[in-house]
Amino acid sequence: MFDFISFIPRAVVQGVPLLFGSTGETLTEKSGNLNLGIPGVMYVGGICGVIGAFLYEQSLADKSLVNPALAILIPLFACLAGSLLMGLIYCFLTVTLRANQNVTGLALTTFGVGIGNFFGGSLIKLSGSAVPSIALSLTSGFFHKSLPFAGNLGWFGKIFLSYGFLAYLSVAIALACAYVLKRTRVGLHLRAVGESPSTADAAGIDVARYKYVATCVGSMIAGLGGLYYVMDYASGVWSNNAFGDRGWLAIALVIFTIWRPNVGVLSSFLFGGLYILHMYIPSGMNLAVKELYKMIPYVVTIIVLVITSMRNQRESQPPQSLGLPYFREER
Repeated sequence: MFDFISFIPRAVVQGVPLLFGSTGETLTEKSGNLNLGIPGVMYVGGICGVIGAFLYEQSLADKSLVNPALAILIPLFACLAGSLLMGLIYCFLTVTLRANQNVTGLALTTFGVGIGNFFGGSLIKLSGSAVPSIALSLTSGFFHKSLPFAGNLGWFGKIFLSYGFLAYLSVAIALACAYVLKRTRVGLHLRAVGESPSTADAAGIDVARYKYVATCVGSMIAGLGGLYYVMDYASGVWSNNAFGDRGWLAIALVIFTIWRPNVGVLSSFLFGGLYILHMYIPSGMNLAVKELYKMIPYVVTIIVLVITSMRNQRESQPPQSLGLPYFREER
């Protein structure tokens, strides 16, 4: 029988990086910026968190004197700083210099993966590890720690209370972004910038500022997905090129959720379940069948793209100025 009690928690932890990435990209796209550099941003967020954790662990003369607050805050702020820098680079190129957004995003992905692999390989050499990875178990334990009474609540505790604080933070951020976009004046202005920047500019809204802030905040949110993957899901183990295609799935998830962060909460966990479904479907020794099962999330993405493109409802469509640079002189 299918073991839902063990499947659901694993689907959730797989979906949390996707939720961070899709929430950040949704916020970015609502401003009219199409940031295909989200995979690179998540990669940089992860490696910056690893660098912060590594430097903190190396500074401890006695490992028993670790400060829980510093063990969490140093990697967290390092991750946010690195992700913010990636967002600023993207905005400078696409908003200030009006470079092509698609090319810039793809270049940012390549740049982010290269930066992550370079510093990751350097840390592995500095640590003297005999294997091509580095383990930061001292600090990652604080990210992975769940509620102490979760184990006493049976299946309820395992399904709902057995995660680190970043998992709950991802849900809170997604719901907060949904509220801001739908219920606040800032969200109204942001949506106006994404739909018609010339109209928003004529109404006195600073288009460039909204694009900068939305993209940079979105990048920091996406970067937390990389931090979660390394420090919680992977238990502090960094290996080059270990992220897989989670960043691209996060971008696809934005379309799947119809640009609604609150819908992304359950959708990301659904995609997380589809991502690991091949591990729970019996396929025997037939590796070809198992590889077909691994295609399930991508097949679902294609089907959703087809259905979304066929629907004529305005709320199901992307922002009208998505991916287009804004020239004030052409208003």
